[in-house]
Amino acid sequence: MLLDIVLIVVGVALVLWGADRMTDGSVAIAQRMRIPQIVIGLTIVAMGTSMPEFFVSLTSALKGTSDIAVGNVVGSNVFNTLLIVGVAAMVAPMTILKSTVERDMPWSVLAMVLLAAFAINGHVSRIESAVLFVLFVGFVTYTVVSARKNKPAEPADDEVKNYSPLMAAGLVVLGLACLIVGSNLFVDAATRVAQTLGVSEAVIGLTIVAGGTSLPELATSVVAARKGQSAIAIGNVIGSNIFNVLMIIGITGLICPMQINGITLVDLSVFIASIFLLWAFSYTKYKVERWEGAVLTAGFLAYMAWLIVNAI
Repeated sequence: MLLDIVLIVVGVALVLWGADRMTDGSVAIAQRMRIPQIVIGLTIVAMGTSMPEFFVSLTSALKGTSDIAVGNVVGSNVFNTLLIVGVAAMVAPMTILKSTVERDMPWSVLAMVLLAAFAINGHVSRIESAVLFVLFVGFVTYTVVSARKNKPAEPADDEVKNYSPLMAAGLVVLGLACLIVGSNLFVDAATRVAQTLGVSEAVIGLTIVAGGTSLPELATSVVAARKGQSAIAIGNVIGSNIFNVLMIIGITGLICPMQINGITLVDLSVFIASIFLLWAFSYTKYKVERWEGAVLTAGFLAYMAWLIVNAI
């Protein structure tokens, strides 16, 4: 049991470190190919922050533990929407761009409602996954086209890391290796912990796995909020939610259709309610106030308490 907990921590560390290395290498390669910075930021970097969730979910599905795969995504989005935004808003009220509320949040709502509708019957098929993946391609295309119409100034050369082609390729390979090894360690150890404690794989996915893979978003958003860069914090959360559902479940389900047994109606209800609550708060003066952040955080804590009580 103790060894498995250590392996979970090591697995999380490898996955997070590997995601950073792979993102750095990919960005360096994209820069050498003269891909615009705005496109790099909206695609490679955004996908990079979702790599921990992706590899953990894909590995879980391939190993036959689909509840961890879907629970990871459902739990990560609840973690993002309720805890991360809630804590960040309590640190400093979060001003939200009108474009985020009117353009990006509807995509997040659509993605999460679709996943709940697909998962409620106990499985996610290849056709359903294909629908999610097509929407993912549409979202990325729409976002990149919209961003290039309002293209900001490119950063100076000294603001980006300059790696040689060999170093950049090495970082991608090293990062990918760490993601694969870390994901396998993490999923295997988490599954054994669930079996030892008599807790369902879904609960492990909704709590330990989701919390571990959401650490980058938590750190990024809280730091951004403290610095007064709330647009970055909320954009990070909304973008992560969209990528989690459309990219991760889309690709994972295409490779391996998923049978879901432990994700309950309560889990899916909290999943949907969280994004609608954030959307409602965002429309009030395009800001999430401290008290609203407290409501979101309280909602997260209540959900975690419900999971723990029902798991015992």
